[in-house]
Amino acid sequence: MAAVKQVNAHAETMGSQAALFMNINAAKGLLEVMKTNLGPRGTIKMLVGGAGDIKLTKDGNVLLREMQIQNPTAVMIARTAVAQDDITGDGTTTTVLIIGELLKQAEKYLNEGLHPRVLVEGFEIAKKAALAYIDKVKKPIDGSDREQLRCVAYTALRTKLQESIANQLTDNVTDAVLTVKVPNEPLDLHMVEIMHMKHKMATDTRLVNGLVLDHGARHPDMKKYNEDCFILTCNISLEYEKSEVNSGFFYSNADQREKMVAAERMYTDERVHKIIELKNKVCGDDPSKSFVVINQKGIDPLSLDLLVQNGIVGLRRAKKRNMERLILACGGVAVNSVEELTPESLGYADKVYEHVIGEDKYTFVEGVKNPHSCTLLIKGPHDHTIAQVKEAIRDGLRAIKNTLEDGSVIPGAGSFEVGLQTHLKNEVVKTVEGRARLGVEAFAEALLIVPKTLASNSGNDPQEALISLQNEHEKGNFLGFDVESGEPTDPCMSGIYDNLIVKRQILQSSPIIASQLLLVDEVIRAGRNMRPR
Repeated sequence: MAAVKQVNAHAETMGSQAALFMNINAAKGLLEVMKTNLGPRGTIKMLVGGAGDIKLTKDGNVLLREMQIQNPTAVMIARTAVAQDDITGDGTTTTVLIIGELLKQAEKYLNEGLHPRVLVEGFEIAKKAALAYIDKVKKPIDGSDREQLRCVAYTALRTKLQESIANQLTDNVTDAVLTVKVPNEPLDLHMVEIMHMKHKMATDTRLVNGLVLDHGARHPDMKKYNEDCFILTCNISLEYEKSEVNSGFFYSNADQREKMVAAERMYTDERVHKIIELKNKVCGDDPSKSFVVINQKGIDPLSLDLLVQNGIVGLRRAKKRNMERLILACGGVAVNSVEELTPESLGYADKVYEHVIGEDKYTFVEGVKNPHSCTLLIKGPHDHTIAQVKEAIRDGLRAIKNTLEDGSVIPGAGSFEVGLQTHLKNEVVKTVEGRARLGVEAFAEALLIVPKTLASNSGNDPQEALISLQNEHEKGNFLGFDVESGEPTDPCMSGIYDNLIVKRQILQSSPIIASQLLLVDEVIRAGRNMRPR
């Protein structure tokens, strides 16, 4: 400490014991904040911003991102948990809980004079044993079995939303992933468009096998409801364009001016007439067939008039990402010039219609054949509900994606943590010599924070729940905790599954962060901005 003072007299330092216990207390403080969020019976936090804006959530990722955390240790733990969400899409709250509990268990031994390095060695042994144990208990899963994927999605959604909404969203999310899934290709979740409407209730959220565009037709006379539609997806400018360089019209009389304007206009009109020709070719005189142009570039009023006169619906300025999804949903190809217009380049949809809410217009493209893109349309009465459902849907999609990539799952409901604790205590500790076994024991005890928190959050006695679970595991029954009945339950029979990659990532990162914090023996605040002025 004195050495640091000699280098920088303005430095603020904290000695070995003080630094260590500051880290432990910060981890315990964050643990207490996040603890009540865990599981389907967890409580909700209300975040109030500086401007008075309110956010209601029980998603650990949102909480850690939005909360202003000032303690440097707590910031480090929060970043680890947020990184966990970025990588796997879930497990933020569990990561914070296990890091906090590892340091809490370590505190008992440190107070008795044990050196942190000994505990860290034990943590490392326990981590390796835990990662090996995961491969023993994982359950293979069939990627084409909708019911198993549905269970994985329900487990992820149920921790974020109330039961009635989670039940309905589970089917929507599962079907969305199965729609965009292409055999032998990586799953691209960007092909699931998430659109929201401030309209009706959250339970009215639905999966649209097609696309929902957040704008409508720009001409008042265009048909609002179309059936048996041919869809032209194009990136062709149908508007009068200015030249890229400075240029001007030079004429000597009014006739010349009129001819120049007509010649300019003819260039755009020719393109529109080629689209009209294609429409006449595929639809003929059949009034039951419709032709819809969805253009990434602009369509000017004169071109819109021409389209309306020929019974064509035109949507302009569509987003680039929607153009990609349209082709996957409706079929056909994206056309970049009028020379490429052929009947084969067209997609198809049963119906295309416009829905207006207040000043907002939405265009629905539904009834498509063999879609590989779809839209999850989130509805809700206000922004709080919509934001909550949107966050939950993101986690549900990631949970199914992880399952399909891993090809296996881990039984949930706290069964894995109790099973791993029993394995470490009964088998791994016996193979460890010396004081490092204390670190393995601390690691094993820390894992029990998950079942204990699940029990206490559901209004049950955590000690009683834990003892009944441990008794079952001693007998060889791999059971978890049922938050509804308060009794041990078989997670596989109840359909409670966790992602393999999530558990693996938690067991990889939590001991590393806990070990690094235990090995801190001095906190020095001696930044450049602390020099005397």
